[in-house]
Amino acid sequence: MSVRLNHTFVHSSDVRRSARYFADVLGLDGVDESGYFLAVRLSNEVLLEFVETPAPITAQHYAFLVSDAEFDEIHGRIVAAGQPFWAYPMHQGPGRLNDWAGGRGCYFDDPDGHALEIMTRTTG
Repeated sequence: MSVRLNHTFVHSSDVRRSARYFADVLGLDGVDESGYFLAVRLSNEVLLEFVETPAPITAQHYAFLVSDAEFDEIHGRIVAAGQPFWAYPMHQGPGRLNDWAGGRGCYFDDPDGHALEIMTRTTG
């Protein structure tokens, strides 16, 4: 049996803002409004479904494996927006990239404080 992640919820204080942020910063096709939730589809067919909640958001971690060219594009958008980024989890290494597993990576926050990570090589 093959077990694959199909979708996950991203809790948000404003689903339109959050879904648009993910799509824009990651350079994805856009926001899918055809289902029950607003969704952003990743290239491996996993859906990020955005759920609005009035409760305080508990920050989650979302890590994205990208190519070197995609990393350059995403990182370029983060820098152009003047958005802080860090080399390591927990906001360590401000304004720097990491080189784990011989690749490049960094962390940055979405508008609700979720910790997003882009990396060009898997670790562990």
